[in-house]
Amino acid sequence: RAMASRQGSSGGEPLTWRSDFDKFVVTANFERRGWERWGLAGDDDWNVYWANVYTVKQIFNPENGLRLGDRQMVNHFPNHYELTRKDLMVKNLKRYRKELEKEALGSGAYDRGGSSGRTAGSAHGVSDIGRHFSVQEQLDFVPLTFSLPADYSLFVEEFRRVPNSTWIMKPTGKAQGKGIFLVNKLAQVKKWGTGLMAGSTMRNPQQEAYIVSRYVNNPLLVGGKKFDLRIYVVVTSYRPLKAYISRLGFARFCNVKYSAEVGDIDNVYVHLTNVAIQKHGDDYNENHGNKWSIANLRLYLEGTRGRAATDELFAGINDVMIHSLRSVQNVIINDRHCFELYGYDLLVDENLKPWLIEVNASPSLSATTEADR
Repeated sequence: RAMASRQGSSGGEPLTWRSDFDKFVVTANFERRGWERWGLAGDDDWNVYWANVYTVKQIFNPENGLRLGDRQMVNHFPNHYELTRKDLMVKNLKRYRKELEKEALGSGAYDRGGSSGRTAGSAHGVSDIGRHFSVQEQLDFVPLTFSLPADYSLFVEEFRRVPNSTWIMKPTGKAQGKGIFLVNKLAQVKKWGTGLMAGSTMRNPQQEAYIVSRYVNNPLLVGGKKFDLRIYVVVTSYRPLKAYISRLGFARFCNVKYSAEVGDIDNVYVHLTNVAIQKHGDDYNENHGNKWSIANLRLYLEGTRGRAATDELFAGINDVMIHSLRSVQNVIINDRHCFELYGYDLLVDENLKPWLIEVNASPSLSATTEADR
């Protein structure tokens, strides 16, 4: 059946919105525009639905026989998880990298050193900084990552090649720092994967799928503390690709000064920047929420590292987000009734190199401070 929808502003009536979340950032913006909240009568007379991923899955389930109206929009693409599930993000980026390398090789612009001769930033409308990046360099923004248990043998081989390195383990389908821990011994991984033997891809049916990534152990520090970046990106279409980057992102800081010592490997307040974790620490500041605006961070970097280096960093961050979206451009089901608000999590190392940590399909949008509101 077709889902009904109002005319919207073009027909003289206010838009009607519906939401599965009572998030101030969402509801306040709808109300500020004079939009009306959907009634609870059980009808489908709405224009914009801020839904959870389960609801979207039901809407696009062919067995339900639902069809969105011409003036109805939902906030997720049907298979958004191709970018937002950690293991699928890595898989799609690897495939995309092979495609670019093949394309560069076919055009004759790919020399033995891997250089494609492309100038950084020139393809994306950002300032030309005069440096040439190979395909390998362009896409070297995700730490070496393996899926467990499928890639366990490959992980063991790499671990033994660099035995003193630290790795971070994350469940593929969770957020807010849940289930994350660091390891620096194979025995720790074996303990996690009860029933998972070295060299085997057999899996305990109760064991949750994880990824394991090489830990970036030289993060850029401010006041001795580690931080990451949360940047919001809205995609309204994948084909053609139309994306909008918010200027209102922020840096999230740890409560405790960074330490790479083995004795601190289990201290989440040193290593994990998630607000959901840090807010439980003794040193958490409720006034600023351990956050800096992107604008303030940029001013700090310009003062300590210089304008040129800071511009190059943020141009690189833009490239990371664009490449990640392009990696799933031909994979995402580009339904015209959909848009997506992604929460990008990026880490900057001491060399001002950006690293993509993950992309969130349902960023919390919780207003933990007055500045958030």
